[in-house]
Amino acid sequence: MDIKKKEEIKTLDVSIAFPQATPAAAFPPCTSDYYQFDDLLTPEEQSVRMKVRKFMEKEVAPIMTKYWEKAEFPFEVIPKIGALNVIGGGLQGYGCPGLSVTASALVFVEAARVDASLSVFILVHDYLAMLTIGLCGSEIQRQNYLPSLAKLESIGCWALTEPEYGSDASSLTTTAQKVKGGWILEGQKRWIGNSTFADVLIVFARNTSTNKINGFIVKKDAPGLEAMKMENKIGMRIVQNGDVLLKKVFVPDEDRLPGVDSFQDTKKVLAASRLMVAWQPVGISMGVYDMCHRYLKERKQFGAPLAAFQLNQQKLVKMLGNIQGMFLVAWRLTKMYDSGKMTHGHASLAKSWITLRARETVSLGRELLGGNGILADFLVAKAFCDMEAVYTYEGTYDVNTLVTGREVTGIPTFKPAFANQRTRL
Repeated sequence: MDIKKKEEIKTLDVSIAFPQATPAAAFPPCTSDYYQFDDLLTPEEQSVRMKVRKFMEKEVAPIMTKYWEKAEFPFEVIPKIGALNVIGGGLQGYGCPGLSVTASALVFVEAARVDASLSVFILVHDYLAMLTIGLCGSEIQRQNYLPSLAKLESIGCWALTEPEYGSDASSLTTTAQKVKGGWILEGQKRWIGNSTFADVLIVFARNTSTNKINGFIVKKDAPGLEAMKMENKIGMRIVQNGDVLLKKVFVPDEDRLPGVDSFQDTKKVLAASRLMVAWQPVGISMGVYDMCHRYLKERKQFGAPLAAFQLNQQKLVKMLGNIQGMFLVAWRLTKMYDSGKMTHGHASLAKSWITLRARETVSLGRELLGGNGILADFLVAKAFCDMEAVYTYEGTYDVNTLVTGREVTGIPTFKPAFANQRTRL
């Protein structure tokens, strides 16, 4: 048998091969707001939601599968996202739109509904890198960095996690040594989104003199800085995660973040980002439901649409019920954050519970699409894999439950009693 060369192998055009089922490149309308939660939103929030929804459906849906398959980033959409004027939504001034927290959350929901990876790109840039500068930076730092970041003329990333410390980020080992005129950073960071192309890296390191955690703004061209792409991921393939090496990287004094003097200071940012991460599975689940809702009505078997079968309706309704509960929990958490009542336990419970329900929802969606449920062209296979990443990052399900458990019982159980305890700073 002759082995055909790669260029001679024909590929299937899904839009032609499945005339009864429309692929996600033509994204389905939103049908998941069964309890009309849109009525809870202000006119501004509704406007932001529809602006991002239309952009994602028109500009991102037609190209996302191609980029997800190749594990490459669609750089051509960055200026278009910047033009939406929604980046830096949680900040006032410096070219930022000053959106409500709910409006900012809806940006991530609508982005994740079409493509979870792009939602992560925005989250890392906005609610990690920009928010850290906004909350912990000096006035000069805010003026120097935030305007270009708000327009996406420059890209930010946030480097906290290390190879040896994921959920236990307070134990990080990257060091910052004070020298004349600045600092020398040495260490390694892992799973850092946007790091392979970011212009600005927010890096956290342990001060060798005080043993406390400090924060630094590191520019991409700093000598000794290297970011290597992490390949072969099964989820969030569009996100460019990197392994960041810091080999005696010099950071001038003016680029140390004055508002970060302990790990507790990073929690101001992590609280807000965990709130936004709790919204991402809501968007992912909405997109999967919308796709399944259309697919079951289009695809026929024995002369009847798949939506006419009892088990399919049961699974679809279970997905819909999950989404209503997820949205309500995330919305209430947002209002608690707005009023200053949200605790780390509240955020952790929302993140863990919502991701658990979303994991079930996308799994049901994969079942409903049968064989087409493993084709990224129909969204659910892609969302299924992406959801596995969301289930883990910003604290695993188990760690987040223990954060809430510690809050409601007053007893920490993160490490066995016999383990060596490292002082939390």
